[in-house]
Amino acid sequence: MAGPVPKSWSAAEVSTRNNMDMSATRESDLSGLSIRRLTVDDADAAAELSCQLGYPCSPDELRERIADTSRSADRVAFAAVLDGQVVGWIDAAIERHLQSSACAVIGGLVVRDGARGLGIGRRLCLEVEEWARSKAIPVVRVRSQIKREDAHRFYLGGGYSKVKTSLVFEKRLS
Repeated sequence: MAGPVPKSWSAAEVSTRNNMDMSATRESDLSGLSIRRLTVDDADAAAELSCQLGYPCSPDELRERIADTSRSADRVAFAAVLDGQVVGWIDAAIERHLQSSACAVIGGLVVRDGARGLGIGRRLCLEVEEWARSKAIPVVRVRSQIKREDAHRFYLGGGYSKVKTSLVFEKRLS
């Protein structure tokens, strides 16, 4: 940390300053970062990251999903690769409904524990935004569970606006 912290600072202020200092220090670590399409060869790493996101699945399941995504013009998945290791992924799809204009929807975004806060998630979002522009889609939307407050701050900080709060209902089909 750069210099002493005033005794009057709260623990949250100290933590924020430490995180800012760490991010500034580690920003140079991103020189080895590249963003590319997620491939079936990334399934093991993608499955591990999916578990970190709270959606456990097997590499075989992910292989199938990645293959399906890669065959679709309206879906995309990108990998963040840092020094040869997949450290994050994002997927998005174009949604088309009668009642509204088409939009790109981020279905999932995860960055590996220990690599969060470095700007990797932001870079992945920018890649989806560019993909949406290339498809002439004017809006990128993301849904986030109410309990994921860190994610809410991340998206708000990235220029996304909260436009509504909804409930999600589903029916399991046998």
